[in-house]
Parts: sequence; C-alpha cells; structure tokens
Amino acid sequence: MNRPDLTLTVPDLSGKHIVVTGANSGLGFGLAKRLSAAGADVVMAVRSATKGEAAAAQIRQSNPAAKVDVKIVDLASLASVETFADGLLGDGRPVDILIANAGVMTPPTRQETGDGFELQFGANHLGHFALTGRLLPLLRGGRVVTVSSIAATQRNIRFDDVNAEREYKAMYSYGVAKLAQLMFAFELDRRSRAGGWGITSNGAHPGLSKTNLLSGASYGLDKPTLSSRLTQLTWKLLPFMWLDVDEGIKPTLYAAVSPDAAGATYYGPRGLYETAGGGVTFAKLPPLTLDVDECGRLWQQSEALSKVAFPAVEPAC
Repeated sequence: MNRPDLTLTVPDLSGKHIVVTGANSGLGFGLAKRLSAAGADVVMAVRSATKGEAAAAQIRQSNPAAKVDVKIVDLASLASVETFADGLLGDGRPVDILIANAGVMTPPTRQETGDGFELQFGANHLGHFALTGRLLPLLRGGRVVTVSSIAATQRNIRFDDVNAEREYKAMYSYGVAKLAQLMFAFELDRRSRAGGWGITSNGAHPGLSKTNLLSGASYGLDKPTLSSRLTQLTWKLLPFMWLDVDEGIKPTLYAAVSPDAAGATYYGPRGLYETAGGGVTFAKLPPLTLDVDECGRLWQQSEALSKVAFPAVEPAC
C-alpha cells in the first residue's frame, strides 16, 4: 500500500500550554525540546525530579528562552496522578495539548504498581487514563495525543486477566498495554464528539526509535537487560532499521500540532513496516480500535480499576 507523505510543519506555539509525560529522556525529551523551541509553555511531567531538572537545564542551555516547567508524576501510582492533576487544576490554566508519552517496556519478570496492577498495563494505560480523566476540565477544546507502539498487534484483550496474573509474557503484556492505550485514544475521541467535550484525541507511534525505554531503569534494574543490550547492538549493525529521536518524534508532533491532524486517527513513520525511513504517514490500525463494543468495554473496566469516572455520554456509534 502506498501511504501518503504527510507534511509536518510545527507552527508558532507561543502561549500554548502543553503537558508531556516522560519528558526527561528519549522521545519525551525530544518532544519537550521541539515544542518549547516553537514557543510553547511545556510541563515536563516526570517521575524523577533530579532527572527532570537536568533535562530542563539541557533544554534551556540550547534555548535560553525555553519555557519548561518540571512537575512530578508517577504514572504507576494513582495517588501520584491525582496529586499532579490537582496541581494543574489548582493553577486553572487550560491544557491545550496533553501528550501521553511515558511508558514502561517489557520488565523481564511480572511487576506490579503500588495499586496492584501489572506494571505495564497500570502505568502505560491506566495511569494515562486516570490522568486524562482528572484533567478533563482543563482539556476541553484541546488535544490529547497517545503514543502507542507497533507492538500493539494483539487481536484481543483478555479482559478477565488484564493484569497478567495467570500468565505473564513480557512482550505480550506490553502489546496489550499499548493496544489499550490506542483503544482509549479512539474511544476518547468518540465520547468527546458524543458529549460535546471539544477534545480531539488521536494516536501516534515512533516506529523503532533509539531510546532508553529498554534500559531497565523504569522498573528498578541497575543495568540494561540482555534484550536491551542486543537491541542497542542492532543500532550499530542495522542502522537502517532505527530512527534517531528527532525523526522518531515526528508522527507524535504531527498528531499534536498539525492543523490537519484529525481525531480517531493513527500516525506513524513512512518506512517499511512503519519502522524507520522518517516522515509521517497514516499508521495501520489494530482492528480493535474500530470495535466500538470492545473499546467501550475497556473504557468501563478502566473506570472501575482507576476509580476515575468520565462524564456519561450516549453510546458511541
């Protein structure tokens, strides 16, 4: 299939208030740096104050006029999400764009959040679900961009075992979490249209990008896992497969700031199998994102698990 080359132009973002989760490294850092360079006021939502301030200092060093503000949130803790959201709600400033970027990838053994959820499902999906719900009053009229993955290829979600208590397979659970995030993105756009919330919600993925997501730091390991070391080896042996961060952020940037970016749409790189090649195009959609019943089922389960309820709307069609 010949996918179109979508033109990415980052407009003047002066006065825009943008929240980027996981902004201290990798794609999140690249996004915070590029958005602040365009004039946006960027909230760098990070888990570590030390790492966040170091990243902010690096951005200010390259751009002294950058408006970046480090705030703490641990997406693996619903209490931390609530505290973070309450701070922004207390400030009262509307959020023009929320980029749900932070993530945990393939812990070698099953781990849980403080709330008892499997770490990847809890942090990647439920944490962002709860954050969006709590920030909803500030997001009306804004845009929510969910960063998913080419790993979101599952044909179904085991709703009776989303926390992988019966069986844990690291990559499968990661794929489930990223699929859940994308289903949420599409269902959020449907519900926004049905409820008149004025929110545009879409998704993007970075293909294969050179980040530290596999480093192990996000789930408590002191050194990279074997899979991480092998992955980083392919950066050198198979460079054509991988995107540098400045290229990897382009689909998310397009989804976030392009006036042509639409709701309930998924963007990715133009390369072979959407892995590399650079540029932006329409990404292949996992079938479940278009299944209204399954998206609604996930939504209801996510509300129950996170204890964050969105306004009720008529069933999407």
